[in-house]
Amino acid sequence: MDDTLLLAARALVLADLEARHRATPEAVDALEDACSNRGWWAEQWPQGRVYVAGLIAQDVQDALFETVGRWPMCLVCDPEHPEHSLYIEPDIGGPSPHWVCEESGRTVAPLGHLREAAGRADLTG
Repeated sequence: MDDTLLLAARALVLADLEARHRATPEAVDALEDACSNRGWWAEQWPQGRVYVAGLIAQDVQDALFETVGRWPMCLVCDPEHPEHSLYIEPDIGGPSPHWVCEESGRTVAPLGHLREAAGRADLTG
């Protein structure tokens, strides 16, 4: 299989980990494991390639939840709301995966663009 798909997905998820200061060794290990597992999955189901990036993000979310807690947290809602996280939509991870607030249902950012979403949150309060 061409590694371009996995490298692109890895770059998107890593950008979001870095945007939220979660690119720890544990998180990067989880990312590498997810890429390896989804690479095999994409080889078995070539039509599923459009879902790989979102599924890798979900796999990393699940792995981090078990070790360090929820990621990524929502930074765009009113600070008076209880702490809550984002999730990938569409649920199966693609095509065009994006982060959605679990409280408001509002689309926050495309996968790989949480840094820009944080900048908008700083401007809005």
